[in-house]
Amino acid sequence: MIYIHVPFCHRKCTYCAFFSKVESGKWKVESFVDALIEEMRLRRGEQDHPIKTIYFGGGTPSILPLNHIATLTHALRDCFDLSQVEEVTMECNPEDMTDDFIHGIRELELVNRLSVGLQTMDDDLLRKINRRHTAEQAAHAVQHAWNMGFSNITIDLIYGICEGQDFEGVRPLLKYVKHVSAYSLTVEPGTALDRQVEQGRVVLPNEDEVVRQYYALHEMLTAEGFVQYEVSNYARPGYESKHNSRYWNRTPYLGLGPGAHSFDGYRRRWNKPDGTFEEETLTEADAIDEMLMTSLRTTAGLSLLQVPERYKKTLHQGMQRYVDCGWLTLEDGYYRPTTEGLLHADGMALGLLVV
Repeated sequence: MIYIHVPFCHRKCTYCAFFSKVESGKWKVESFVDALIEEMRLRRGEQDHPIKTIYFGGGTPSILPLNHIATLTHALRDCFDLSQVEEVTMECNPEDMTDDFIHGIRELELVNRLSVGLQTMDDDLLRKINRRHTAEQAAHAVQHAWNMGFSNITIDLIYGICEGQDFEGVRPLLKYVKHVSAYSLTVEPGTALDRQVEQGRVVLPNEDEVVRQYYALHEMLTAEGFVQYEVSNYARPGYESKHNSRYWNRTPYLGLGPGAHSFDGYRRRWNKPDGTFEEETLTEADAIDEMLMTSLRTTAGLSLLQVPERYKKTLHQGMQRYVDCGWLTLEDGYYRPTTEGLLHADGMALGLLVV
């Protein structure tokens, strides 16, 4: 699997802590594409088996002109074996999704899944978090992508933006959508949102209200036929994200571009914006802790058969506490989080860390 990080954005969302640059002049885009292709060529040996999934993330990949996307597509085919590719996702902002863009992406015959950054269908809230598109543009983008042949569309939503936030504006679009990623708004250090909250210019809802919104969104999505399979992810049966699911299973992957991360099963590597990289080798205990952090966020859960013998007793005792309080169930040897337990997934994992 391959992740490609495109660092350009039209403008920075208030909550975003990912590496991105607002500037996207022609020369910068061309320099980025050239550097990315060179990195593909240098690192092609790290993926010496057929690629199953590719994910264009960012930043905003849809900001790239179609000719540059075509260049990257050809380079991927030259550098890697794509004969068994199953899922290729491109993150898109609604304002970029013109008919020409959607048609051009279809013509390249590689991307088969679009991830559309709706966030909310409330224009006031879109302005509050510094998004460029309107609710009308978002609806048009999703409907047109569907009508032009993209049958696998996922949308991003954010809850916890304000008191009383509701999601009814999203409901009419769900007939075009196979997958929904729903995230609680998080205040990341150093972001514009962090400064706004610190200065009192933005007041976010309290924890009880955020939990209410979580359940309201959960109930709407499940009523519309979506199944929650990870804390923040819902899918119609058979349309779970193949790429992201492999992250949670700790499948090795290659990350290309500034800010991208890679994992070979033993080491994690992350690219830095200046063109250098850093890496760390995981200990056995590190690997178990990662397994706990990821598996307890999924409805598939964790079997202690995946854990070395010397850790099993302690983990079993710890997990039993969460079974007793209703956050986990134990079925067929798997500890699986309940709907309530998914709200506490990170806390459960922290309470079970073996390091």
